Amino acid sequence: MKVWLTAGLVAAALGAAVTSATAQAPAPAAAPPAAAGAVKVAFVDVQRVLARSAAGVAAREQLEREKATMQREMDAKRVELEKLREEMEKKGPLMTADARRDKQDQFERKRRDAARLADDFQKELEKKEQGLLAKVLQDVSGVVERVGKQRGLQLIVERRGATVLYGAAEADITEEIIRVYDQENGAKNKK
Repeated sequence: MKVWLTAGLVAAALGAAVTSATAQAPAPAAAPPAAAGAVKVAFVDVQRVLARSAAGVAAREQLEREKATMQREMDAKRVELEKLREEMEKKGPLMTADARRDKQDQFERKRRDAARLADDFQKELEKKEQGLLAKVLQDVSGVVERVGKQRGLQLIVERRGATVLYGAAEADITEEIIRVYDQENGAKNKK
């Protein structure tokens, strides 16, 4: 399974989404005061949120269905090329030089077209993946911000993008983020 986004892109996307959500959000309710001088920090593994949340799973399944459709089309092109190649091998010696050259040109054109189609499919899948994930990340950033405020956290970092070298289990709020996100997303879908 392909890794969805690189850690840097995830951190940048999440940071941009949190920044825009913060800029648009009304003034937050006062967070519980932290102990004097203590900074409460937590981390979220966004890759795990994307892999385990209902919306992340649905996005991945949608991409897999689209990939399967594209793969069937590419398989048909491959079979067509294989038949043309076999025809050239079997009938090639019996063909005139012009006919053989025409078949070879036809084969090369179809091969190039198939390669271009495969490249186009790859780009299309990447674009769709980015769009679906950007939506999930934007929603998740709002959840992260709300959970952080509710818990009185001063800082929440993305585990991979921030290169967390050590994180105590109690500082990992990923499962809570998944639970809250799925609850909120489920409530939205029922409306």
